[in-house]
Amino acid sequence: EDLTPGTSYEVTVMSIRGFEESEPLVGYITTVPDGPSDLRAVNVTDTSAMLMWHPAVAEMNNYIVTYGPITGSQVSESVPGNRVQLQLSELQRDMEYWANVYGEKEGNRSSPISATFTTGADGPRDLHATEISPRSVRLTWSPPGAPSKGYLLSYETPDGQAKEIPLDASVTSYELQDLIPSSRYQVQVQAVRRGTPTAPISTSFTTGHLTYPFPRDCSEEIQNGPGASRVTTIYLGGNRERPLRVFCDMETDGGGWIVFQRRMNGETDFWRDWQNYALGFGNLTREFWLGNNALHQLTSSGDYELRVDLRAGDESVYATYQNFRVDPPADHYRLHLGSYHGTAGDALSYHSGSVFSTRDRDPNRVIIPCAISYRGAWWYRNCHYTNLNGLYANNRDQQVNPCGQVGWNKR
Repeated sequence: EDLTPGTSYEVTVMSIRGFEESEPLVGYITTVPDGPSDLRAVNVTDTSAMLMWHPAVAEMNNYIVTYGPITGSQVSESVPGNRVQLQLSELQRDMEYWANVYGEKEGNRSSPISATFTTGADGPRDLHATEISPRSVRLTWSPPGAPSKGYLLSYETPDGQAKEIPLDASVTSYELQDLIPSSRYQVQVQAVRRGTPTAPISTSFTTGHLTYPFPRDCSEEIQNGPGASRVTTIYLGGNRERPLRVFCDMETDGGGWIVFQRRMNGETDFWRDWQNYALGFGNLTREFWLGNNALHQLTSSGDYELRVDLRAGDESVYATYQNFRVDPPADHYRLHLGSYHGTAGDALSYHSGSVFSTRDRDPNRVIIPCAISYRGAWWYRNCHYTNLNGLYANNRDQQVNPCGQVGWNKR
């Protein structure tokens, strides 16, 4: 027992009788070498892997490494006995492999060890960032050779937030929007196959510069560069931590208007409660109310002008009011307006100084709330000359124009 593996021993045998010994019988034996242990594959990619193992106790002349796909042909390589690793290359992608290692010493073979590993799936290639602007970038890549179920696009914002965007397998181009100007981004794309992402490809880019990287309103946004009317992000007080999605009218009367109400076809229900009007509702590209909280926060930060545009068929009129302001919730979003100008007629000055009312809250505390009587949330007095949030296409009681929007701009 306790012999050393792979070692030659001299063995002597003799008989003893009393005080007499026979002539010794001498022979030589060599123990079988022990085998390597702990075979594993590391640094596995889609086409390569490193095989590593712990050496045998006995000094080996060499190790024989055999590997190949489990269902395919196999390859054998001899490795010097003082090495315990072998780099494999030109492997097949997304394939399960089997590997076997045993040692050899002076014609004796050790017991083998084996392991399996799977190469990575074929991933996308050639990721590029193009059409880089202050707030967007176009990402393009080449698809992998093998079909995938989709892609995972991921990046990190300048403030450290991780973003992941799953994409269909047919997509090889994607526009990232709402980026921060003058900021560096690192983006990576992975293919997803059988629920597992491939090795990522990555690229980096720096967004362009803007005069107002965090515009407080649409009047600052238009100074960042001309463009069509659009949904964009402004920042309350210019604070990066307080973003607000708004629709900027960049065409009417010089542009730069924040639209806070639009009625087009009656598809959106405006018969809503106090909380809905406080937070806002609807689709910014169609019919919506921006929200009374936003109205207060924005109009309290500067001197603004209110504009109302009304259209019916080929006819259109407008009204503008200086010194537009909405008070905080504690004051029931009280409306303040200055001097009127326009072609629509001055129907809104009557409402200046009025508090906001909805079907479930009337700060005026009248017996029959105006919001109930006229089916709309508004700045009622007693009760109204105009009611732009009433029933759509109702020609009674000065309710809603066939089509129009309400917005404001900095004076």
